Amino acid sequence: MVAASKNTAGRKPARIRLGMVGGGQGAFIGAVHRIAARLDDQYELVAGALSASPDKALASGRELGLADDRVYDNYEAMARAEAARDDGIEAVAIVTPNHLHAPIATAFLKAGIHVICDKPVTVHSADARKLAALARKQGLIFAVTHNYSGYPMVRLARQMVKDGRLGDVRVVQAEYPQDWLTEPLETTGQKQAAWRTDPVQAGGGAIGDIGSHAWHLADYVSGLALAELCAELSSFVPGRAVDDNAQVLLRYANGARGAIWASQVAPGHLNGLRLRVYGSRGGLEWSQEQPNQLRFTPFGQPTQLLERGGAGFGEAGARVNRIPGGHPEGYLEAFATIYSEVAQHLRAARGGKAGKPDKASHFPTIDDGLRGVQFIEAVQRSSRQGGRWVKLPTP
Repeated sequence: MVAASKNTAGRKPARIRLGMVGGGQGAFIGAVHRIAARLDDQYELVAGALSASPDKALASGRELGLADDRVYDNYEAMARAEAARDDGIEAVAIVTPNHLHAPIATAFLKAGIHVICDKPVTVHSADARKLAALARKQGLIFAVTHNYSGYPMVRLARQMVKDGRLGDVRVVQAEYPQDWLTEPLETTGQKQAAWRTDPVQAGGGAIGDIGSHAWHLADYVSGLALAELCAELSSFVPGRAVDDNAQVLLRYANGARGAIWASQVAPGHLNGLRLRVYGSRGGLEWSQEQPNQLRFTPFGQPTQLLERGGAGFGEAGARVNRIPGGHPEGYLEAFATIYSEVAQHLRAARGGKAGKPDKASHFPTIDDGLRGVQFIEAVQRSSRQGGRWVKLPTP
């Protein structure tokens, strides 16, 4: 992993003071964010509003070693108090259900605190546009954790497309099948299933939860502007209030075509995110369940299996690599890459001798978050209209 910026004395800057909203006891994604933030030793969690229940929030904070006076009953109190402290948080991680992202992010941006938010960034694109405008007005960083763009081999794939090794991109295929909602798990009291299948809290089903990841991966690697789409959303489990299967056709501005399939009712698939990109000179294929490998086929030549840390790895992948090839890196490390890329920019925002980020450092921003919500809304609109083609807003 590329080293963090250092000051002129060569001493490593102090860890970034991080807060968290959501992510208390029993929350899967909160633990993932905390591990990712600490993996490269860039952050220290110092405050949180970890649950809507004050008792659970306090218990969660104590488990994490937070001081009692830095554990808050609600995010509004946390934003006010932390902004007033000399040692207050520099950034907040938002890991709540989707419908809470916008009001929480708004409160912290207004308090002058940088934001790292889970995806989708909001339920409605109008809210995402307001957040983008507020972040720009405040001069603050707003990162969105589309974590799959942190994999070294995904970085390599993106660079290969940019370098023209595939020629003109013609076809983009992304899929993300899972099977965990094949039965009505939400009726059993399982917390994750309950909120992710609630249209008020989630804003959508499979298309928002995992389809947005498939969209971002295709967008990130191909570099193409999505012009319009047609879609069909299905709810196969009786009584389910959101979609559990999505099929989307894509038309890109350059004339390329594509498709996205996202399903949470596909038995035999645990987390089957996969991307294929085909151009006039060759094709690429990457699978999240074998993330250390990238298949590259120059047209008319044998397929090459590129491996993380191996020959042909390239600088784009190498700069976010941590360990030698043959030692697998996976989901947590990719997530940590996003956090560590953001850390470089947070340190630069401190000013003084904090240093500048690596020019190659990048991460998904609120603009990516806005496009993601616009994609979800376009899919939903197309499906409601019987699969009509729907144009996407231009960036």
